[in-house]
Amino acid sequence: MKRTVITIILLFAALGASAQFRSEAFQQQYNDDKASPKDSVDVLFSFKEYFAGLGHKQEIKIGTMFAGSALVIGGEQIYNKQYWKLPIVYTGIFAPLGAGIYFNTQGKHDIAKYCFIGAGVAYWGTLLDGVISYKSDKYPLPGRATLYSALLPGLGQAYNGEFWKIPIYIGGLATAYYFYDTNNINYQRYRRIYKEATNKEVPYTGPITSEQALYYRDVFRRYRDYSILAIGLVYLLQVIDANVFSYMHDFEIADDMAMDVRPAVIMPETQLAFNPSPAFGVSVGFKF
Repeated sequence: MKRTVITIILLFAALGASAQFRSEAFQQQYNDDKASPKDSVDVLFSFKEYFAGLGHKQEIKIGTMFAGSALVIGGEQIYNKQYWKLPIVYTGIFAPLGAGIYFNTQGKHDIAKYCFIGAGVAYWGTLLDGVISYKSDKYPLPGRATLYSALLPGLGQAYNGEFWKIPIYIGGLATAYYFYDTNNINYQRYRRIYKEATNKEVPYTGPITSEQALYYRDVFRRYRDYSILAIGLVYLLQVIDANVFSYMHDFEIADDMAMDVRPAVIMPETQLAFNPSPAFGVSVGFKF
């Protein structure tokens, strides 16, 4: 279990580091200084800048709005001037959260679990709503595409108009999760068998020895961890894909671009060449 936790921490660390892979990802002009654009990699996050945006004293990047609102619940709705949503946000999050805490103290853990899940879904919906409502004249906005994919895999590709990529990434995530589930089931099975085989208080008569159970337990645990890593890599890849291809949306290739392939005779440039006779080959040229 400790190895699994370490793997998950490394994945989130990689995701945080990848936020800087495009300096233009969250670039946006400010009203107070339109001549010099600020960039998300100059200062990853500033509370001063964030709260100035909440006070509508200046515009802030979508990444700054999102990061700050992940801590200040309802901040996105305040920045987007959608104050009427605040009662819905707070009720949707804190009502099931409070109910979950209450039921948990009463020993009703199953009900409490669903209450906590409901609060988490409401919190996720609040963040997604803020990203959707963020106003920008630029399309596609790389920051919006990135956050879309971070919140819901495939949504960034849909925003970029690359719908054909969605089945690839969703299929990749589903496949990785399938292997995780299968390996986890086998890991739990051999873990249980190993405990039974090494329990001296209860006689064990199973067909699998404790050594075999220990071996397969470790094997399937390792495969399970690899599956978790695969899930994280596919998830991270689709986030990067949404960012990069939204940034390259306006990249154009000239209509007159062409490739010219023709036979060629290569003459030696000096008499000191090892082979003074001409050589025959192929010449490849590109026209832009």
